[in-house]
Amino acid sequence: MKNILIVLGIILGIAVFAAGSGLFKKTKPNVVEVKKENEKIMDNKNVREIYFAGGCFWGTEHFFQQIRGVVGTEVGYANGNTQNPTYEEVVSHTTGFAETVKVKYDPEQVDLKLLIDLYFKTIDPTSKDQQGNDRGNQYRTGIYYTDKNDEVTVKEEVQKLAKNYSKPVLVETIPLKNFYRAEDYHQDYLDKNPGGYCHIEPGLFEMARKANPLPKPAYQKQDKKVLKEKLTAEQYNVTQENGTERPFQNEYWNETREGIYVDITTGEPLFVSTDKFESGCGWPSFSKPITKGLIDEKMDRSHGMTRVEVRSKTGDAHLGHVFTDGPEDKGGLRYCINSASLKFIPKVEMESKGYGKYLPLLDKK
Repeated sequence: MKNILIVLGIILGIAVFAAGSGLFKKTKPNVVEVKKENEKIMDNKNVREIYFAGGCFWGTEHFFQQIRGVVGTEVGYANGNTQNPTYEEVVSHTTGFAETVKVKYDPEQVDLKLLIDLYFKTIDPTSKDQQGNDRGNQYRTGIYYTDKNDEVTVKEEVQKLAKNYSKPVLVETIPLKNFYRAEDYHQDYLDKNPGGYCHIEPGLFEMARKANPLPKPAYQKQDKKVLKEKLTAEQYNVTQENGTERPFQNEYWNETREGIYVDITTGEPLFVSTDKFESGCGWPSFSKPITKGLIDEKMDRSHGMTRVEVRSKTGDAHLGHVFTDGPEDKGGLRYCINSASLKFIPKVEMESKGYGKYLPLLDKK
């Protein structure tokens, strides 16, 4: 099927090209830019690679391009017995090559096990040398690895998935012996030819786009209605209505234990005890937040004064103000923060309450 379409496409292309239509330049918007960006990412030393043979590589490549965490793809011919084969040589069934997609992925965004699981949804793993309407040994299925550490993952995952089938699974799980890039017209084929032939059911592309969604942020801004029920009246007044609690009559002004101070509205860490100091003002005072990216600073001209307000970036809660009369040896700033905007987590509870990774911050002097 694919061979016939290729021949017809070439004939049509020559005719239209002669008429000056520029058909061969047709691509989706931003395809070139996306490819260039992917090439940059593919240079990242943390990026891993794996090779999937799943029938016609046009559809297999397009499928993997939909998955978040896949940062680069390339179609080619793998594990054959000649060098630099052409497409015509591969389809002659004399070279032993399989149509294969080189997949580069960021393991911090997508797990190899998920890639394998999704790949199985695009193939009949019990079929020998046939996927969809395509027949021939170049359409055999396989997962080829270049990193010895991937061998166990690949084999174990395929064995696990094989339990879902009544017939033997014929997917090869072997090291990559060789791989040669296919001709340019095969690369990103379905991007250039949206209506082109594909053995993969179209709905699977949408499934791939949704299969690895961005994780929800650990800390999220809360609705004011929720906060009104969750917070005390003073906490709500301070964080949502820019109120100010009384000095020397608040929970943490004289707190001296080791620990971490988090946003009362979201639980996001903001300050640590090692940056807290006694300022004499009657409110908790810190020389700096854990990182500047956790807060927003805004000009405040209320009450006939000019001050710099401090708000939590994620929760958008009013915290207090920052002044330039802090200790010089600590940077000269004083973050004067309302206790009502904070929740203190003692050091002994940080691990159990999910703040264990911040414990090293308490070791600094």
